[in-house]
Amino acid sequence: MKLFHCGRCANLLYFENSCCTSCGASLGFAPDVMDLVAIDPKGNETWEEVTAGDQYRLCGNYQNQGACNWLVPVSDSHAFCVACRLNRTIPDLSTFRNHDLWVRLEKEKRRLVYSLLRLKLPCEPRQEDQYGLNFDFLADQPAMFDERAKVKTGHANGVITMNIAEADPVERERMRSQMAEPYRTVLGHFRHESGHYYWDLRVRSGPWLGPVREMFGDDTRDYRQAMDQHYRYGPPGDWQSWYISAYASSHAWEDWAETWAHYLHMVDTLETAWQFGMRVNARQSPAMNSEPDPAFDPYQADDFDALIKHWLPLTLALNSLNRSMGHDDAYPFVLAAPVVEKLRLVHRIAHGG
Repeated sequence: MKLFHCGRCANLLYFENSCCTSCGASLGFAPDVMDLVAIDPKGNETWEEVTAGDQYRLCGNYQNQGACNWLVPVSDSHAFCVACRLNRTIPDLSTFRNHDLWVRLEKEKRRLVYSLLRLKLPCEPRQEDQYGLNFDFLADQPAMFDERAKVKTGHANGVITMNIAEADPVERERMRSQMAEPYRTVLGHFRHESGHYYWDLRVRSGPWLGPVREMFGDDTRDYRQAMDQHYRYGPPGDWQSWYISAYASSHAWEDWAETWAHYLHMVDTLETAWQFGMRVNARQSPAMNSEPDPAFDPYQADDFDALIKHWLPLTLALNSLNRSMGHDDAYPFVLAAPVVEKLRLVHRIAHGG
């Protein structure tokens, strides 16, 4: 994630900010310039960026629900921003807690969309493109004593369904423990499910299918049977030698999606470190520079080896910092050589070959 600064007072900002905590300026993320900008009202629901003079409208969810801080160029006739236009279904906001859970989901979804835009990956709404993407944010029906009423997070035919209970920290911790998933996060779910979408878009019927099958295995294997076997017997004992996670060992599709998600973790975390000027030298000793190196943009790096060269020492530093604070590792993963090669292939496909 980039670092953002207030256009009025230069205060450092978070991606989610809608108001500068220093000068009080109104803020909005403008996806056309990929920046969080300070804006002034100009009347007739129009806002103007204080430095460049570009004119925008607030996203409909910015105004109506407080769930979005993105902007829509005045030349765009849509009421919603490019991220919110991907929504097909949102939960019933009149139900207790649904609004808060939905807002948390939207915050993480916008981080996913930011990454997709930075990678220049297609993410048009399905309403506007037959191969586009949609999100359904749904809630379980507690009054219905039927497992079929449970909403299952997943992807099918360009639609990513997310159970809003994933945004509840208590429920997510329960599922994390039950499913033995030490890195279960909302953003991780979004990135994982987007992997299934881009499998359909870039792998399923194209020239990458052969190389992906060679690397990730047979995707024609019966999926339901594979998942039943995984949940009954668990992963193979040597899964860490071949897969990024235990779940990735269940089926080639899940291996791809887990590896895709991990690649997005890598490039976004590396961009954050780069923007903060963080460097880890060859002796694996963290150092801070006053300015980030303009030559290294993780999202646009052609050389995958350069990403790995930056990534491995950074993760060692992150884990060491966490241990110094008495916490578990921030990065509980082992990148075995086959996993690195899978990430390399994902890198090539994400960048169009």
